[in-house]
Amino acid sequence: MHKPSHSNPSIFETHYEQFQEAVIDVSRETPVLVDFWADWCGPCHALSPHLERVVEEREGGILLAKLEVDEGENMRLAGHYRVRGFPTVILLQHGEEKGRFSGARSRYQINEWLQEHLD
Repeated sequence: MHKPSHSNPSIFETHYEQFQEAVIDVSRETPVLVDFWADWCGPCHALSPHLERVVEEREGGILLAKLEVDEGENMRLAGHYRVRGFPTVILLQHGEEKGRFSGARSRYQINEWLQEHLD
């Protein structure tokens, strides 16, 4: 099952109701990767450990918010961010989108992408 590492406070689940406070507001101080994923999505499950490892290696320098978009308000939030496929990862920094990618990537590819997009 695609569940975040609760032992690491830099990795957390989020949902529509808390998104502004837990993700956007927090991104004003610390960059946040938002992982839009679905339980039925194979590439989502493949990407998850790589994202978690990248965040763990950065020791609080970046956060990972996991947003399951199988139904309801979370799906509406994905629509607001124009998410068209899963997984989609969006980098928020200073309250704004700084970049995004879709599909599974390796840890190396994620780190390269972050270097290009972080301020």
